[in-house]
Amino acid sequence: MRKGTADRVVGAWVIVGLLVSVAYPFLRDGTPVAAFFYNSFTVATLAAIVAGVRRNRPVQRVGWFVFAGAVGLRLFGDVTYEVYRQILHLSPFPSLADAFYLAAFPLLVAGTLLVARGRLARDWAGILDATIISGGLSLVWWVFVIAPMAADASSPLLQRVIGAAYPALDLLLIALVAQLVVRSGRLTVSLGLLTVGMVTLLVSDVLFQFVPTFAPEFEGVVAVGWLLSNTMWGAAALDRSSRAPAPRAVVQARSTAPTLGRTRLALLTACTLLVPAVLFVQGLASGPGKLNWLAIGVGAVVLFLLVLARMSGFVVQVQRQAGQLEELALCDALTGLPNRRVFEERLAGSVAAGNAQVAILDLDGFKDVNDRLGHAVGDRLLAVVAKRLAGALREGDLVARMGGDEFAVLLGSGSPGAMTGSPGAMTGIVERLASALRKPVEAGGHELLIGASIGSADGTGTRDAGEVLRRADIAMYAAKAAGGGRHRGYSDDLDARAGEQAKLGAEIRAALDLGQFRVVYQPIVSLPDGRIVSVEALVRWEHPERGLISPAEFIPVAEQNGLIVELGAWILRTACSQAVVWRNEFGEAGPQRMSVNVSARQLAEPGFTALVAEVLAWTGLAAHQLIVEVTETAVFGGGLAVQAVKDLHELGVKIALDDFGTGHSSLGLLQTVPVDILKVDKSFVDTITMAGRHAVIATALIQVSSGLGLMAVAEGVETAEQAAELYRLGYRLAQGYHFGRPVAEPDFLGTRVAVG
Repeated sequence: MRKGTADRVVGAWVIVGLLVSVAYPFLRDGTPVAAFFYNSFTVATLAAIVAGVRRNRPVQRVGWFVFAGAVGLRLFGDVTYEVYRQILHLSPFPSLADAFYLAAFPLLVAGTLLVARGRLARDWAGILDATIISGGLSLVWWVFVIAPMAADASSPLLQRVIGAAYPALDLLLIALVAQLVVRSGRLTVSLGLLTVGMVTLLVSDVLFQFVPTFAPEFEGVVAVGWLLSNTMWGAAALDRSSRAPAPRAVVQARSTAPTLGRTRLALLTACTLLVPAVLFVQGLASGPGKLNWLAIGVGAVVLFLLVLARMSGFVVQVQRQAGQLEELALCDALTGLPNRRVFEERLAGSVAAGNAQVAILDLDGFKDVNDRLGHAVGDRLLAVVAKRLAGALREGDLVARMGGDEFAVLLGSGSPGAMTGSPGAMTGIVERLASALRKPVEAGGHELLIGASIGSADGTGTRDAGEVLRRADIAMYAAKAAGGGRHRGYSDDLDARAGEQAKLGAEIRAALDLGQFRVVYQPIVSLPDGRIVSVEALVRWEHPERGLISPAEFIPVAEQNGLIVELGAWILRTACSQAVVWRNEFGEAGPQRMSVNVSARQLAEPGFTALVAEVLAWTGLAAHQLIVEVTETAVFGGGLAVQAVKDLHELGVKIALDDFGTGHSSLGLLQTVPVDILKVDKSFVDTITMAGRHAVIATALIQVSSGLGLMAVAEGVETAEQAAELYRLGYRLAQGYHFGRPVAEPDFLGTRVAVG
């Protein structure tokens, strides 16, 4: 069935039901026309329920058929009622009609519960709330309606029993409606319509207890509520949401939460206050001697016990959630390990006891895994690593996740009297940790090899837990700087070295602000004529006190503290601007391309490609006149770095692979990274003129370049003999001190250094 068709059917049924309900009061109640009109709509309701079951094939179809049986019994009661008063001209109360009406009550309740089964299951808080609400209302109903009917000695016993049976059975409806209204979660449209029908039925039943006695002329108006009930029930069966109940798992999950909102709390409070309200009202109306003490007393006790049970459940739930929150506050959600807070608390105790030994582990290459394979694989990797680390420790040792891909180990923290062992205990633990990480990790269908840089420290000479952590952290960074996958213990000289790096980092920041950096340019020439075809931009730092500082000294520090991003952007702008100046000044004699080195840290910046495009637009340099040089190491891990290179290539920028042949997997990279130029490393050029095997690699690399249609640039050419041999092997571009050192203004018009 199409959704649109289902909606139109339900809408049409509701419109018809509302029209019937509005029209009925205008008919004369107790006439054949009114009876036929009323009972015909009940028959239509039965047909709608059956049609809805056939149309939607609900899971709880038995419940709908039971419900239809209740509607059928009410129909028999209505027909019998009219026969008594219109054909037999007898009083319809009490009569056989009452048997049909009374029998319909349990079927209504049972059918509704069957239909709602799965939506009301195990909602204990809702059941208690519904019981409290229905208990309070039942007390009022008993004291003011049922008890007076049962005690009226002026009426025959059968009439009193049947008369009291109706409001007594209405208590079932009160309890049912209360349960439907306060249930956990959101009602489906079908169950909501069923609930509204029950409410209108209950309202009409309540009014009918008083209207025949006090206002018989409004008996036809009361019937509107019963017509509206039929309307809602037919719509509930026809609606598409009657097909299946809410998933049980969802219901159970919802049922564990206390649903004591403001509205429900106010409703529960009002119902518990009904006991004193009944005392006041009945006492004022009939006098203290007429109070129904037994009913009020029983009602008060029952309500008190129910409220006590509800509050006890609520308190237990709050305590359980408080315990869960405390556990979450001390536990890392991803790995299940203790978190930094727990580690620092335990470390403080160990430092105070004088036996603190700490190791900090930082995973090598984890960022590449995240960038290349996604965070889901990275998270799985962290979970596996955490499990292995925990399994490698002794009883009483503690491992915690400090954040990101960093873990910390504290020896002998399991109890106040635990000992760390001998001073060499840390070495043995580190070996076990490293061994645990050597095995490949299966994550997301990938087999990953992961290592860790480990730094360790103890509490010698300090009672400050933060100082012990700082020492281990410095040692870990020293291990990482040494190439990763190593263990480094803390020593005083690491502080001095770290202090120098920190000082140098601060000076780089100042140098950027004060303009102490400058760009020099080394020619790249064509062979054999030595004509300058392009230049490579290189950065120099003229320190006011220390003189010229080598890039090998400050570039790694700038990479580590992130200043390479700002420094690299400045170099790019400066070099591109200079290229445009030389093009305008020298024309064809000037360099045709500008080559700029870009680090892995820059490539990982999300906006790097946009920065290059902005610089090209700002300077007016054409994209094909810019060469971006990247190292094999920078793009080996894939991820954002490779994507940035691809984006630059699509922009029209030329890509050069620097120091080619010295990285991880040179030939493999040529298949995944768009490359235009190979820059053959100086180490292969140095021995090019020697006999034997020394020229084999240089020869192979020029053949690879030619076969792939790439340009090859030989780096580090220092002699005329090297240049001549490179030309003989097939190289047509070269760079090195033989052709020119890096200077601010290369001599584009001077004498060329020719080969041969």
